[in-house]
This record gives sequence, structure tokens and C-alpha cells, in this order.
Amino acid sequence: MNFQIRLATIADIPKLEELIRESVSGLSEEYYTSEQIASALSHVFGVDTQLILDGTYFVAEVESELAGSGGWSKRKTLFGGDQSKTNRIDPLLDPSADSARIRAFYVHPRWSRKGVGSRILAACEDAARRAGFSKIELMATLPGEPLYTAKGYEKSAAMTIETPDGESLPAFRMTKSL
Repeated sequence: MNFQIRLATIADIPKLEELIRESVSGLSEEYYTSEQIASALSHVFGVDTQLILDGTYFVAEVESELAGSGGWSKRKTLFGGDQSKTNRIDPLLDPSADSARIRAFYVHPRWSRKGVGSRILAACEDAARRAGFSKIELMATLPGEPLYTAKGYEKSAAMTIETPDGESLPAFRMTKSL
């Protein structure tokens, strides 16, 4: 598979929004109901501009098409896009005591299971390691859990992502030593 990994820019946001809708809608349908998917897209899953501004969000491109995206964070937030945040500043983590976060992974259904997510994940783990983190954690949705398990992440807790309109999505908090 010939795709390029690069850091996302603010100019990528319109394409990222489209990628996220297509990824969540296409890859979640065998795990979640259409109501859960619609609610998650409205209230939880979306672009997190802070990741782009921090220089910790990657995209995978095939020619000019976004095949996937994902990032890591040195901030406290574990999951969620801009629409799920308050106006508060997201505090920085301490690499000597805290786990970095894997955040906002989306792969276009046309490119799923072709190494896109794995390559982005490797880029994130390498960057977090270079930033001084020795541990990493994430919130895995049901469609993402097999990738993370295959890459050495271990489930630490079953979780539920609650949305403001009363829907809930089963998920897992997962961890890994770098």
C-alpha cells in the first residue's frame, strides 16, 4: 500500500470532517445502532483542533485522498472532538508520571485493514516516546479494539461513552508501555 503519513494542518479540517463521518458510519454499523452512531457523530466524534495545533495529529494520504487520521496527545483529554469540549484549557500531562493519549483514529472504510491505522499508530507511539512518555493509553471503540489489541494494548477497564441525548456506546480503556 503506497500512502504517505504527514502532520495534519488546519486546512485539512473539511476533509477530516468528511473522513470522520464516513469512517464512523461505515466501520461502526456492525457494532453500534444507527442511533448510537448518529449521536456519537453529533456529540463525541469529530476533529479535535488542539491536536492539530499541538502538531500531534497525523493523516495518511493516498494521492490527494485522506485514507485515515489519528493522533497522540500530551494533554489530559482522553477522547472527543471539539464539540464535546468546554472552553477550559486542556492541561498538559507530565511525561514522567502520566500516560500519553492515543486520540481520534479514523480510517476510511475503503482503506480499512490495509495498514493505514497501524502506520499512523506507529508514528504516534514513536512521537510520544520521543516526547519522553513511557506509557500510553486510549479509549477504544468496539471497531477499534481489535487493532489496538493486535498492537499490544491491554484492556484496563470496560467503559461507556454517554451522550447528552441519552445514547451510550460501549468502549474500553486500554494501555501500553512504550
